[in-house]
Amino acid sequence: MSLDISTIAVLGAGTMGRGIAQVAALSGYHTILHDPEPTVLDHAHDAIVATLDKGVARSKVQPADADAAKGNLQLSSGLDDCVAAADLVIEAVPESIELKISIFQAVDTVAPHTAIFASNTSSLSITEMAAATTRAERFAGMHFFNPVHIMRLIELVRGLETSKDTLDALMAVGRRMGKEVVTVNESPGFVTSRINVLIGNEAFRMLQEGVATAEDIDTALKLGLNHPMGPFEMADLVGLDVRLAILEHLHRTLGDLYRPSPLLVQYVRAGRLGRKVGRGVYRYDDDGNKRG
Repeated sequence: MSLDISTIAVLGAGTMGRGIAQVAALSGYHTILHDPEPTVLDHAHDAIVATLDKGVARSKVQPADADAAKGNLQLSSGLDDCVAAADLVIEAVPESIELKISIFQAVDTVAPHTAIFASNTSSLSITEMAAATTRAERFAGMHFFNPVHIMRLIELVRGLETSKDTLDALMAVGRRMGKEVVTVNESPGFVTSRINVLIGNEAFRMLQEGVATAEDIDTALKLGLNHPMGPFEMADLVGLDVRLAILEHLHRTLGDLYRPSPLLVQYVRAGRLGRKVGRGVYRYDDDGNKRG
């Protein structure tokens, strides 16, 4: 069984998908980014090009490397075409187990039998997804972090039947992308999500209780605990709906410690989902910059 990887298919061209596609293409992989919506694909392509160009302008990316990455990137609105020659398929669609399983079942019949499947889920069961395919031993979690081109970590998640060869191959991919890779045995929320949502949820409780303003809570954690972002800034970046979905899953699987803050629930019901819609805890302009 060959686990050599040269072509990576990324399923889902949202924030995470396009970020994963960017680092894959920049690392020299032939990268095929899929989304069923052509307008989403076009937006993702423009965002990737803009980020690469910004990296060149800031001397973070060599011009030749940026040009090579743009050449390595291919767009596809057809799922079958996207995965037909892939060595690695990375799924980055919304955090719904039903949606993820349906996508993996669809690509399982089309992708090469040697291809590895990986999910970018931040909390859902790798074993459950893998069991819906014919390649449980070639299935693992690859949890990237937003923004993908900046954040250095990948959580590599081992499902019940994930093989050592699969983990070794994905470890090599992560390192080639310039990431630090930690290996985690499957558990709800893995390591980072399990801890991070507790911090964010407690911040919402304090905001609801009037302990401090959102700005002061964010500042306290950045300056007092050396966090690069405050919990509300992070929640707005990730998406309050995404954060709520993770909390609801962990509440079901791990118990009352993860019960979502009523204020977080209220914000999501009001449509205050974060940067992507221009308002979450804070307000944002069209470029995603926080407004006063």
